[in-house]
Order: sequence, then C-alpha cells, then structure tokens
Amino acid sequence: MSSDTRVPVLIVGGGIVGLSASLFLSHYGIHSLLIERHSGTSIHPRARSVNARTMELFRHLGIEERVREAGASISASAGLYYGHSLREVIESKPRKEGTRKFPLAGLAASISPAVGTFVTQDMIEPVLADIARERGADVRFYTECFGVEQNSDGVAATLKDRESGATSTVRADYLIAADGAGSPIRTQLNVPITGRGTIGSFLNILFHADLRSLVRGREFSLCVVERPEVYGLFASINNSDRWVFQLSYDPSKGEKASDFPVQKCKELLRLALGMPEVVIDIDSILPWDASVQIAERLQHEQIFLAGDAAHRMPPWAGQGANSGIADVHNLTWKLAAVLNGHARNALLETYDVERVPVGRTAAEISASVADERGLILTKRNLAFVMGLLRRAPIVSGHGYRYTSNAICAEDTSPLGGITWRPWTLPSLFLSIDGRPGSRAPHLWVECQGKRISTLDLCGKSFVLLTGADGGSWLEAAKKVSSTLGINIGGYCAGPDGDVICSKGEFESVAGISSQGVILVRPDDFVVWRQRRQSPNHQAELERAMRQALCLK
Repeated sequence: MSSDTRVPVLIVGGGIVGLSASLFLSHYGIHSLLIERHSGTSIHPRARSVNARTMELFRHLGIEERVREAGASISASAGLYYGHSLREVIESKPRKEGTRKFPLAGLAASISPAVGTFVTQDMIEPVLADIARERGADVRFYTECFGVEQNSDGVAATLKDRESGATSTVRADYLIAADGAGSPIRTQLNVPITGRGTIGSFLNILFHADLRSLVRGREFSLCVVERPEVYGLFASINNSDRWVFQLSYDPSKGEKASDFPVQKCKELLRLALGMPEVVIDIDSILPWDASVQIAERLQHEQIFLAGDAAHRMPPWAGQGANSGIADVHNLTWKLAAVLNGHARNALLETYDVERVPVGRTAAEISASVADERGLILTKRNLAFVMGLLRRAPIVSGHGYRYTSNAICAEDTSPLGGITWRPWTLPSLFLSIDGRPGSRAPHLWVECQGKRISTLDLCGKSFVLLTGADGGSWLEAAKKVSSTLGINIGGYCAGPDGDVICSKGEFESVAGISSQGVILVRPDDFVVWRQRRQSPNHQAELERAMRQALCLK
C-alpha cells in the first residue's frame, strides 16, 4: 500500500456530475481529486441535452461554447410521437426545411442569457474531463473506492488502481459521492431511501442504422412504438444514423434482460422501425430501471451525496443530469467558503435543506409524465396534459426557490409581496423576481462597453446589486467586506450606474426601489433583499452576510 495522500475534496464518480463538481471547485480555488472506477468517460449517450440553467453554470466557467461544440453534430429536434412503427409515424409528417432551434429557446431569452443545448453524455464528459485536468484537478480513471471511514480529521478512503492492483489511502476534508444510482458509498452509509421505487424496466439499445432518407426534414426527438411484439421508445441522437431504443420488458411476467440477445434485439428493432430490410449495427445494450428513489439525507458528516446517488428519476422531464449538476453547484461554493475559513460548518447543513426538496419535486414530476410501464406519456389525455403542466416550470432548470437558515426571510405583508412583482414570464411562472431564495434576475445591461447579463456579474463571490440611487450600499459593502475578510462585489444599475440599463428597468425585475438592493450568493441565488433605503446600511448588510455564511 502506498503512502497517504491528503486533498481538500475527494470526488468519487467521474460522470457528468462528478466532473462538474471538480470544475466548480477549481473555479472557487479548491483542489480536488476525482476517481472513477471505469477506464474512461461514458461510452453511452444517456442524457441527450443540458438545460438553460446548466448552461448558465458552464457560462460562469467560461466553457459554454466548448460544450456547444461537443454537441455540434447533433441535429436540433422536437416532436413527441406515438404509433405502430417509426416509419408509419414519420412518413405521415410533411418535410420542413431550415435549421431548428433548441425547444423553447425563444421563451428562455427573457429568463436566461444562456440557451440549453443538445449534447449527449458521451460527448460532453470527455470535454469536461479535459478541462478539469487543464484547471489543475487530479482526475484518475480506472480507480475504485473500496470503503470510506470518517473521524474528526475528515474522511479516509481506500482506493485501488484497477490496472496495477496497487492500493492507497486518500484523506480528505470532505468527500462528494457522485458514484451513481447504485452508489456503494450510499449503501455503506445505510442511507434511508424513499419514493415509488421501480416503475419500469428497459434495455437501452444504442445502434446505428441509416435512416436519413426517412427523417430528413422530419427530424424528431422521441417516438413511442407500441405493437404486440414490442413496446419501446426511439430517441434520436443525430437524426441520421445514430439512435437509441428503450425496449420495455416486464419482470413480473418472468422476463429478464438476458432474454434479449443481440440478434433478438435486431429483430425487434426492425419491427419497431417498420423497415424489415434495414441494416442495423448494435453498439451496446444497457439494462436500466426507471425509478423514483430519493435519499432522505444528503449530508453524512463530511460526506455528501449528489446526482443519481442522491435522487433517481425517470429521464422524461430532462432533470437527471441537470439536477445532479445543480446539486454540486449548490454544494461546492459552500465547501469553498468553509475550507477558506469564511463560513461555519453550519453552512454545509443547508445543502440538505435546500436540495432534498428540489430533487424530490424533480423526481415526482418526472414520474408524473410516465405511463404505467414507465415510458413517457404520449397519448393526449388528461394525464398527459397535467404532466405537461407540472413539467413546464422545471424544463429550463429554474422554477424553484431555496428556503434555509442561510436565506434571509423578508416581511411581505400585507399582500404577500404581490405588488412588488413584475408581470413578466420569469416572475409569474418561475418566481425569478428578486425574492430571497430565488435565482437572481437576468437583465441585459452594458458594463465597461460590453453587453452582458446581470448574471455575468455573479458566479464567484457574493455580489451586491443596487438600484440607480443605491450608491451608499456599495460603500457599506467595502466596509463589511473588510470586517468579514470576504470579497463582496458591488454594482449600481441604472442610466448612470456601473452597469447601464434604462431607468427603473433593474428595479422592476429585482422588486426594489431605486435605493434598494439585492445580495446574491456565489451560486446566483438571492440571499437577502432590502427593497428601500435603510437607516444603517452597514449593519443591515453585515447582518445579512453573517446569516448567509451561518456566522450568527
């Protein structure tokens, strides 16, 4: 066994969530060691896109365009269909020319400076791994964690290099368990799990078949095929020759994954395609279950669960990978604040309080758009409509608020704050209106001669954003920053401000007067709002900062 290694944060799991955690930590100046038991990144598409909120986070990291480039070969697609074969469904559609955009891109423009993009997991993970190494992270594939122990000094993990067989011990202040749905670390910790459990069993069949003559100008996203011999769903990858078919099978009838060898899968694919002569090459067959499983607690002393280790959900609302990335974005700035001595350990306890409800809601909504066998609903009935309505607010990755001891509650009497809210899509449907616990409002402004979003001012430190006449808050920020030893950025928004916008424009989206202010955490969430002038700026701001860092 080799000598011990010490790192601030050990990340177990090198999928999209673990790699994102490593990048966020580097962004905050924290070194990490990431290990992954497989020899490389995912070879299977799994997730096919990332939403607008995730792209906001990649924008903060300066990698937004590299992520888009990774998925450049994927044709933008839309359309959820149902029929007896793919050929029957697609041939009934007229051909359309021109480039398609990411679904709901137009609506997202008022919500976010970023737009979601099509990129599969096997395309994005190598990019994230390369960037993580470029930014100083220690990334080790083909390395397995065989057990963890905790004490007052942190976490000790026993690792094995699966190529050489050599074992070692790594000690870390904290460990992020992003080790997947079957999480060995979660199992070792005996974490209680709630939820409906398995709602459907599938084979994820990745295959090549040249369908260009069929789908050109009729590109689609998903198509459910139901016939006596086969029930499943086609998901387009490049709308050309690369596809995934989710083949449903029923364990209650004695069926099991081993009943479907490659040749049988090819026969079923030809039936589902409605193209008996098409040449099919199967790359991989991956059994999986559509499940709803939520870990009741995510923090276990110095160990934190994230991604599928924390919450499993059907993929039909597009929340799986995106929710996991949001988990570690919420967690990593808090780890950085504690490791740098800016916050108390109590701040880490808010990870549970803030993320468990969000993960549970995402999982329940994802399950609500599934049919009795676990596939996405396609038949236009009341259940379909209700599922769409529940799904709509979370599609972009927004539509939720945090409540915890680190969020400063505000008095909204007598009318619950309704008179402060602008009549806009972000405010009315996603609660993005400057309220504490909500993501900071997006507004295009001019700063140092460049057009940027207000969100571009955030993402690394605490940031104070004031109305046009809120300059005295910026002076208070300098004093509080010096008192607490932590950087607080400050910007006045208005026609003559540090960031330039029309008169009253920022005040409207933030729900404040021209002398008001919002305080934004490093993860873009509003932690405190003072709507009007205050008699003691410094005392008010210091109180808010102490609560945000759990220093009270």
